[in-house]
Amino acid sequence: MGVFVFLPLVLPLTAWPVARLAEQRLHPRTATRLLVAVAAVLAVCSTLCLGLLVIVGTARLPGNPLPDGWSDPEVRAAVPYDEIAGRAAIPALLAVLVSCGWTAWRHARVRRRAEAALAGLPTRSVAVLPDADPYAYALHGRHARVVASTGMPAGLSSAERRALFAHERAHLNGRHHRHLPAVHLAARANPFLRPLRTAVTYTAERWADEEAAVAVGSRRTVARAIGKAALTSRGPLAAMLPALAVAGPVPRRVAALLRPAPAVRAWPSVFTAAGVAVWGAAAGTAVSALSSANSAVTLVLVLRAATPM
Repeated sequence: MGVFVFLPLVLPLTAWPVARLAEQRLHPRTATRLLVAVAAVLAVCSTLCLGLLVIVGTARLPGNPLPDGWSDPEVRAAVPYDEIAGRAAIPALLAVLVSCGWTAWRHARVRRRAEAALAGLPTRSVAVLPDADPYAYALHGRHARVVASTGMPAGLSSAERRALFAHERAHLNGRHHRHLPAVHLAARANPFLRPLRTAVTYTAERWADEEAAVAVGSRRTVARAIGKAALTSRGPLAAMLPALAVAGPVPRRVAALLRPAPAVRAWPSVFTAAGVAVWGAAAGTAVSALSSANSAVTLVLVLRAATPM
């Protein structure tokens, strides 16, 4: 394995340039899918890296249930600085598991609260809650629907209300309830992925903005709806529930809607800054995946050789 076992821990840094440039240069749909895929792969690889280091680190602890052969010098030689790295990886992996578990539990709790608020209402595509506080969000599940309070539509014109519901339906159609939790968990697994979480939070909203603009036929109407909702809305129950005017910098979203629609292009040219960033992130992700796979296979072979039959 050598030093390659440590690469997945730091290779998320290669995705930082694309996190910023994707917001500006790529179509929001392309940017969201790309950043989520990169974040998920890098997070899995870095977590696997910690797991491999933990195996080597715990093998030397007194009272561990692992075979004695796993603490042999041949096994420790597979990981540089095994005594320091192995022991440091134990609390690091525990922190990752606890943080990811807490995030998943919190998201599940918020979903249960949101579904409980809809108990007894007809299973229509739009659910309106009798609440004076203005808010609206998309809630996925067996009965996916747009949820809005009576206070939210009251402050919007009829065209702006159509924009609001088109925006939330775009979240459901785009399966943003999968993209947002995935990138939040990835950022919990590796702090170097936090810029990607911030970028995806913004690009997912921009994606829904563009879909809403096409649905209502007016970019300015969507921009006005976002602006009005931002002034009055108290936000969704959690950051992982997509909402009209909470996630992402609202002024930037409004400014983007006042410009022409972005060109739909899957990949930018490699001769542009965005293209270099995209291919750099793709290369970093590929190297991280290969390093993780190589380290895992190598460690398995070494442990098999050191395990008494």
